[in-house]
Parts: sequence; structure tokens; C-alpha cells
Amino acid sequence: MAALKAYASSNPDEVHTDVLLKARQDCYKARDAFYSCLEKEANKKPTEIASVGLLYPVECKKSRAEFVNNCRASWVKHFDRLYCKNKRVQRLLDDGGQTRRGQMLLPQPYTFKPPSESS
Repeated sequence: MAALKAYASSNPDEVHTDVLLKARQDCYKARDAFYSCLEKEANKKPTEIASVGLLYPVECKKSRAEFVNNCRASWVKHFDRLYCKNKRVQRLLDDGGQTRRGQMLLPQPYTFKPPSESS
């Protein structure tokens, strides 16, 4: 918190233009263009590496560069994480659902000796 106060006191009149409405809208447009390219080129082999381990095809390199140039680095990382998380959840939901039908069975620890079958 002290670092934030020191920064604010040293730069009281500085306006961060990358968080103003126009810059945010440009960032969101670039983000949407990049992720729509990812969806459109999903059948191609991903060869390029983005932040947080996101892989994308070379056809989306231009839109990725525009995305990185129009957004703060922390925003790019956040959006990449969010995209990866949403894709992971969607993949888990779309895997057929055969394993998730009915009651979920968990291994139960034995607290008592199982009854023997000799009577």
C-alpha cells in the first residue's frame, strides 16, 4: 500500500491513457479479433506460444500482435487465462457425459472389518 501512495504522490497528474474508454474499447476489439481467429483456425496446428501456455496457429499471429499492442500486459495475461479456463471447462462438459451420469461414487474407507462370509 505504501508503494501505491509513493507512486501516486510522485505522479499526481499523470493520466494512464490505456485505461480510458477509447483504449479499453480498442483492447476489447483486438481481444475479440484474436480469440475469434483462434476459434476459426481451431483445426490448424498451433505453433506459436502466448502467455500462460496458450498455443495458437501462425495464421493468428497478426491479430495476436495487435491484441498485445492494444492491451496492457496484465490484461493480456488475464484474458489468456480466462480463455484457457473457459475452454477447459467447455471440454470437460463436452466430453460426452458418460462418466458423470447418475450418482458419483467415491472410495469409502473401511472403519470396520468387512463381515466374513463364513456363517
